[in-house]
Amino acid sequence: MDIFVDRKPVRDLYSTPLLHQTYFWSQVKENLGFESQAFELKVKASSQLSAFYSDDMLVLFHPVSRDQVVGYVPYGPALTPEAGNEGCFIEELSEMVRPLLPPNCILLRYDLPWRSIWDNDLPEVQMQEIRMNYGTENHSLRKAPSNLLPNNTMIVNLRPDESDILMSMKPKTRYNIRLAQRKGVQVKIGGYDDLDVFYRLYEETCERNRLNLHNRLFFESLYRTNHEDPNTGFELLVAYLDDIPLSAMFLTFSSSRATYLYGASSNQMRESMSTYALQWEAIRQAKASGCLQYDLFGVAPSRNAENHPMAGLYRFKQGFGGDVFHRMGCWDFYLNDELASQLISAEAAGTGYHL
Repeated sequence: MDIFVDRKPVRDLYSTPLLHQTYFWSQVKENLGFESQAFELKVKASSQLSAFYSDDMLVLFHPVSRDQVVGYVPYGPALTPEAGNEGCFIEELSEMVRPLLPPNCILLRYDLPWRSIWDNDLPEVQMQEIRMNYGTENHSLRKAPSNLLPNNTMIVNLRPDESDILMSMKPKTRYNIRLAQRKGVQVKIGGYDDLDVFYRLYEETCERNRLNLHNRLFFESLYRTNHEDPNTGFELLVAYLDDIPLSAMFLTFSSSRATYLYGASSNQMRESMSTYALQWEAIRQAKASGCLQYDLFGVAPSRNAENHPMAGLYRFKQGFGGDVFHRMGCWDFYLNDELASQLISAEAAGTGYHL
């Protein structure tokens, strides 16, 4: 395999359905104090051909101490290697990128967007690592202690007409959408002034479901980001009943895909089914914006995973008629074996830095 890598300006990243690999996302993270680099990738199509596949990759640098950083690749690289060659691809790519990284970068963590080679039948970590390192020179790929972005999702096809999208949903979901409409739930596009509304609902949701609460600064950063790319951005949608905000969500757009990035709902008036009205309006907005897919962004691995913290989300989101997609999750490539091993040991024990 021949992989060629060079630096490129972050603002020149290609348009992509993967929001987290866009210039927009790099600016959101920059507002929060994270540095980034972009790399142009060229991969030879085959040993018999002179043609190359081209793509690029965004790397965010997360400080893990005063002197060390981790290079995090959110949902990248998008360029997918041939089946069975995943580990060799990541190893060679990492070695090519290594000299272009900051000298204090001790680890590369790839949050791989590729379809999982294991699907539902996920083997033990040791077996995953054996499979990923097959054919590599140094057997240096390690499964990260946790996945940072959701590795299980559902994606709704937005190509059909609205009526056909609605008919592809579960009957109970269609009923709840119509019930919300009959009750008078209205979904409006909010602005920065509505961030207080969203964050109050978000705090309720995190407390109710025992979720980690993101700092409000993250959501403010979305509004502070300069929208230079007309194909990338977001909307804050808020569902009301009698002027009472009951649920809200950030709907993001990137190229041909819309993503349900964050959502929140009130503990009150849950019988209003406002969350169903909210998702239906998000689908309608995404389709009207020209998107071909709607990523529901985060579910349990299957409907049988009753003990999974996202089991309820699986049941809710399944109703909207999307197809389940399992990604590869996070994989680490050590650039400094000793320091990276210390970091991962602390992370796995829950006592160290978490990206």
